[in-house]
Amino acid sequence: MRTPSLRVRLLAVILAPLIVISALVGIWRFVDASRTAERLFDRTLLAASFAIAKDVVTTEGEMLSQTTWDTLNDAAGGQIYYHVNGPDGSFVIGYATPPVPPAEIDAQDPGPIFYNSQHLGEDVRVVRLREETDMGWVSGLSTVTTWQRIEARRAFAWDLARRTVVVITILIGSVAFVVWFGVRYGLRPLADLQSAIAMRSPDDLREIARPVPNEVEGIVRTLNSLFSQVERQISSKDAFISDAAHQLRNPVAGVLSLAEAARDAKSEASRRQRIALLVTAARHTSRLTQQLLSYERARYQELGSDDPRIDLAEICRDVAGRNRGSLQPRISLHVMVDGEAWVRGDAAMMGEAIQNLIDNAVTHGKTTTKVTLEVSRNGHQVRLTLSDDGEGLAANDFDKAVERFSQLGDGPGSGLGLSIVKAVCDRHEGVLTLEEVPRGTRISMTFPAVEEVALAAE
Repeated sequence: MRTPSLRVRLLAVILAPLIVISALVGIWRFVDASRTAERLFDRTLLAASFAIAKDVVTTEGEMLSQTTWDTLNDAAGGQIYYHVNGPDGSFVIGYATPPVPPAEIDAQDPGPIFYNSQHLGEDVRVVRLREETDMGWVSGLSTVTTWQRIEARRAFAWDLARRTVVVITILIGSVAFVVWFGVRYGLRPLADLQSAIAMRSPDDLREIARPVPNEVEGIVRTLNSLFSQVERQISSKDAFISDAAHQLRNPVAGVLSLAEAARDAKSEASRRQRIALLVTAARHTSRLTQQLLSYERARYQELGSDDPRIDLAEICRDVAGRNRGSLQPRISLHVMVDGEAWVRGDAAMMGEAIQNLIDNAVTHGKTTTKVTLEVSRNGHQVRLTLSDDGEGLAANDFDKAVERFSQLGDGPGSGLGLSIVKAVCDRHEGVLTLEEVPRGTRISMTFPAVEEVALAAE
C-alpha cells in the first residue's frame, strides 16, 4: 500500500485542525454576532420607545416629532412599528394591532419588558414600556409598545459570520499554499541527499559527510551507522570465506591424494591401509565443514522470543551418550545435574557447542583422562561447566583461543572449536568464562533461565 507523500501528510496535519478550529470559530462568531445584534437592536428599540413616549406626553398623543419619525424609519435592523395606549387603556396613536405578549408577561409591570412574538405572520422583537403621562383629560400610566422584524437581526448576524468565514477561508488557503510550496523548498536538502546516495555504487559504503538540516541529522547518523555495520559484516564474511578456503584447501587436497593413492595401490593390504587413511581424512574434512557452517550459523542467527525452551541437562546427556562409544578407553565422560536447567534457544546449536567443548578437552588436553559436564541452576541463571584433568588452558591464552582459526600449538584441530562455543554462547545471551583450577581446564557457559511461570504458560 502506497503511503501519502510528506507534503500531503503535512498539509493534512496542519489543515485538519485549522479547519476544525475555523468551524468552531465560525459557530462562535455567529452566536456572538447574534447576541451583539440583539443587544444593539434592543437598545435602538428601547430608545425609540422613550422617544415615542416623550412625544406622546408633549403633544398629548396628537403626533410624533420629525426626529422620532426619522428614528423609526431609519433604525438599524429595519423599520420600527409602534402602538400607544392611554392611561385609560384607549388607543392613542400608532398601528392598531400590536403583537400579543406571552401569557407570562405581567401587564402591570412598568418595564421595559422585551419579548418575542408574531405580527401579521412574521417573527418580531417587542419592547413594552409604561410611562407616566398627562393628556389633559386623563393622567396615569400609558403603555408604549414598539416592535421590529427579527429577520433583520438574523441577516445582520449572518453578515458578520460570513465576513469571518471569508477571512478564515483566505487564511486557510494562504496556509495551504505556503505549506504546499514551502515544504517542497524545505525538503530540497532531502532530495539532494537522495540523489547523492543514488549515485553511489553498491561497493561505496563511506559515511555521508554532506551537510544536512538538524531534523535529518539523526537519519544520516543512523544510515552512517548502518553503512559501517554492513561494511564490517562484509569484511568479516570476506575474511571468513578466505580463511575457510585456506582451511579446507589442505584437507581436500589430502583426501584427493589419498583417493588417488588407494586407486594406484600395488597390493590389497596397501589399498586397505590407504582407504583407512582416506576415511579418516574424509571424516576430518567433514567435521571441519560442519564446524564452519555451525560457526556462521551461531554468529548470525539471533535469539528470538519464539525460540522453544530446551533442557540443557538432557542435551548434555544426549551428547555424552554419543561420545562415550567413540572416546579412547582411557577417557571417562560424566554428566552431573543439579536442579532444573531450562533455557530458551536452539537445541542443535547448543549440542554443537557442547560437542566442541568435549572435542577441545580431548584433543588439546592431551593427557586428559576424565571429562565432566556439570549442569546447575542458580537463581535466574543456568550454568553448564566442562572440566577436564588435561594439560589445561592458561587464562592469558583464553582470548586468543576463542578467536576464529586460532590455535595455541601445533596440535590437531581446525581452530574453530572454542570459537563456535563463544558464538553459540553469545547467540543465547550467555557468558563464556574460563575458571582457574589447580589442574586441567574448567570452562563455564551461563545462560538466562526460563522462569517457572513461563513454563506453566507454555
